[in-house]
Amino acid sequence: MIIVKDICLLATPLEEGGWLELPNAALVTQGPQIIFQGSMVAFNLWQQGQDAKFQQDLAQASIINAKNLVILPGFINCHHHLYQTLTRSIGTHQGLKLFDWLKLLYPIWAELTSEAVYTSAKTGLIELLLSGCTTSTDHLYLYPNDSRIDDEIAAAQELGIRFHPTRGSMSLGESQGGLPPDRVCEAEKVILEDCIRVIERYHDAKDFAMLQIGLAPCSPFSVSPDLMRESALLARHYGVKLHTHLAETRDEDDFCLSVFGKRPLDYAESLGWLGEDVWFAHMVHPSDKDISRLAHSHSGVCHCPSSNMILASGIAPVRKMLDHKVKVALGVDGSASNDGNHMLGEVRQSMLLQRVLATADAMSAREALSLATLGGAKVLGRADLGSLEAGKAADIIGFRLDDLYHAGAISDPLAALVTCSPQQVALSIVNGQVLIEEGQFKRDQHLSQLVSKHNSLSLNMLKRAGLA
Repeated sequence: MIIVKDICLLATPLEEGGWLELPNAALVTQGPQIIFQGSMVAFNLWQQGQDAKFQQDLAQASIINAKNLVILPGFINCHHHLYQTLTRSIGTHQGLKLFDWLKLLYPIWAELTSEAVYTSAKTGLIELLLSGCTTSTDHLYLYPNDSRIDDEIAAAQELGIRFHPTRGSMSLGESQGGLPPDRVCEAEKVILEDCIRVIERYHDAKDFAMLQIGLAPCSPFSVSPDLMRESALLARHYGVKLHTHLAETRDEDDFCLSVFGKRPLDYAESLGWLGEDVWFAHMVHPSDKDISRLAHSHSGVCHCPSSNMILASGIAPVRKMLDHKVKVALGVDGSASNDGNHMLGEVRQSMLLQRVLATADAMSAREALSLATLGGAKVLGRADLGSLEAGKAADIIGFRLDDLYHAGAISDPLAALVTCSPQQVALSIVNGQVLIEEGQFKRDQHLSQLVSKHNSLSLNMLKRAGLA
């Protein structure tokens, strides 16, 4: 049991919209869930009303004093490629657009190994945790050499982060009219067999699950229509989610029209890829009709602002999607098309981009924070995540207010987390376990060794690809 007390400000998004903001508050966790949230006055009354046995349990609870912290529900990252931490800043510094950037990087990624998948996942997930993320998806879509999705799952389980990896795939190589080189593609029979293996071994459908699997053919230009259809059928048989990239660039529009005779969302819909069990990364270029269909079908969208900017893909019309009741979440996207894994940074970028696209009041700081919390929970279908209330998962983060970066930001501390320079968390609790306290990650005291190993693996990949 954990008691987080004397909280400077407890803030949580509400299902009906807006935020509940409680100064001088407390929060209590027991096992994997929250059992109390409210003011310190209410906490003292609640505590006095418990029976003797529970009073004894409370007396033995771990106490965290949060008098200088803003406490929030943990952030949910809904799109990522963790292996790309190995190839940061390659191509992005040159100003390459998506297709050219991919062609540059595919030969390097073809050198990926099991050890590299594990090490990059551990590196990226620690970075995410320090930025406020408590639940992360991942989209691993190429499996050269001895790479397996099991490698990144092992890293996540060691760290204690809540994890939604998706078994991605590429089957449509250059020889068949696709974008990726043939050597990073797999046979579709092999892909589907491994999807079944991964679901049956790892997927946990229960409340407070720490590990849930999704299926994620990479994109319309890297898999066949048959694999898209078969993946959807398989996912629905097992009751798992579906994920893919869609409508990311104008080039994708041109590709889908020339190859399939349909725009991206029309093509996805023709293959059974709409519904509350589906979420799309990016959706930068939807038509008004597309937005209506996304809303009507309860399909989800993950907005990846930094990646869309660095690859010059465009600005997703998030304001318009939200106004039409589309489910929208946030993602950091791959570390090679962002070069960072900072969830609070993406919250800030999402707010700023909508103001650039539309008007100065197009998105508030609180709306942007909602995308990273309840927005992510809704996209992943996790009713147990996204807010701080009794019965929800004990996924809790805290940011300091008394540091240099927030000096003077005293009138609206919640908004200041977004408008000021994004910082790392001081506190992170996942599933009732304290992972970060006073800004220090508790489960791995050898970060310098991890970074050194990571850099060595990255250099080896570049050498094998003939680029170093």
